[in-house]
Amino acid sequence: MDDIPIIPLTRLELRYEPGDWPFAVAQRAEIDAHFVKLRADKPEMWNGRVLMMRRGEIADGVLTGAYLETDFASFIAWRDWGFPDTTMCNCFAMAALRAADGAFLLGQMGPHTATAGQIYFAAGTPDPADIAGDTVDLERGVIRELTEETGLTLVDVEPQPGWTATPFGQRIALMKIVQAREDATALRARIVADFVRQEAPELSDIHIVRSLDDLDARMPPYVRAYLSAVLANRRRTA
Repeated sequence: MDDIPIIPLTRLELRYEPGDWPFAVAQRAEIDAHFVKLRADKPEMWNGRVLMMRRGEIADGVLTGAYLETDFASFIAWRDWGFPDTTMCNCFAMAALRAADGAFLLGQMGPHTATAGQIYFAAGTPDPADIAGDTVDLERGVIRELTEETGLTLVDVEPQPGWTATPFGQRIALMKIVQAREDATALRARIVADFVRQEAPELSDIHIVRSLDDLDARMPPYVRAYLSAVLANRRRTA
């Protein structure tokens, strides 16, 4: 995890530029066959529309970039096949949910999802709902994902200024701290009560992280790197 950069950002400047993805066009038959196999195991998987970054740069605390639209089947094939088109990037936002007592809460993905068993902050691949004119608004998207996965809304949390980028191969996870008004134990109970009422919830559990001892191998490396940096900084300044 030491080689994953932790980059503070003051703002995002992201554009939407429609266009074809050459990889998706050239590999159409193979992509469709791959998705058929995935759906045979997980029939809940849906081939919706997503956004992928075609250009991106971080300079002077600002992430600039451009997204195009494609289908989820092409995205998941690209991921499963080891990111063969390195001109593209999965740049997505994560809601780093922080409780009133300073603990972080992360969700464990349900068995029917594309990332079953992994533990991370509420997140999702950007989609057309994040497009506003010719821009891409990831802050709106991160709150949408938080609400879908946990039931929490802007009534319950307050997004904090800025972002933290954690580049990892062809992924750039953008962490946005969302500050909750309840402590971690109460917040976890509330979120669990929300998703157990759902017929097919995205999450199967909620994990509380108070210290480095709470990090879990099921967390993606960039999530563990981010939490390690935040918790280490908190310890130094305590």
